[in-house]
Amino acid sequence: MQEESPFNTIPPVILIVTGIMFAVEVVLSLSGQALIGGREGIGWRIAAWEDYGFSPAFMPFLFAPGVDQFDVLKRFVTYAFIHASFTDAAFAIVITLAIGKFVGEVMRDSAMAILYIACTILPAIIFGLVAPDGAWLFSGYAPAYGLIGAYTYILWIYLRRRGERQIAAFRLIGFLLALQIVYTAIFGASSRWIAEVPGFIVGFCVTPILLPGGWSALLAKLRTR
Repeated sequence: MQEESPFNTIPPVILIVTGIMFAVEVVLSLSGQALIGGREGIGWRIAAWEDYGFSPAFMPFLFAPGVDQFDVLKRFVTYAFIHASFTDAAFAIVITLAIGKFVGEVMRDSAMAILYIACTILPAIIFGLVAPDGAWLFSGYAPAYGLIGAYTYILWIYLRRRGERQIAAFRLIGFLLALQIVYTAIFGASSRWIAEVPGFIVGFCVTPILLPGGWSALLAKLRTR
């Protein structure tokens, strides 16, 4: 019997977004080494941050008359495909693929698309409202944390049905937050967590609606408490 490719079990939306992340990072990494784009290519990454990244500075221009709204609105999504370095992108891609594959095993493809979009746009809005002036948001970690939130909810329900301690479902996010604290202590604070934490919360809260059964299944769980 022919073995099924592991990529067949990964939701299409996850393959698409990680494919875009990878393609963008390859271009930016090669241009950073002046292998494409010549000497001008060295500045492509910074230009990408400025052209596709998100900042609270854009919030006052949202729906303002006379402003190119596409340039503002696209940033709520495009920031997720630009990274600080190849390593930064690699970690985001690996997390997105690994957690996305798990969540995709219990969630429909259309629901996965809604989940990823919600965990990309809503954290950017919160970042725009809360982050300090001059802060920039780019990288796929906010939606990745959203997938971790979905994973946590699914594991939380699974442990509940087995009668095991549900707090164990939060080990992964606890580990990542601890890692974030260590990283901050070594390399300095970053405002990216302002989008990552809301990403997790959005993923955790939206998942019960998107899982098979939706609201009815969620209400049934609440009645049994």
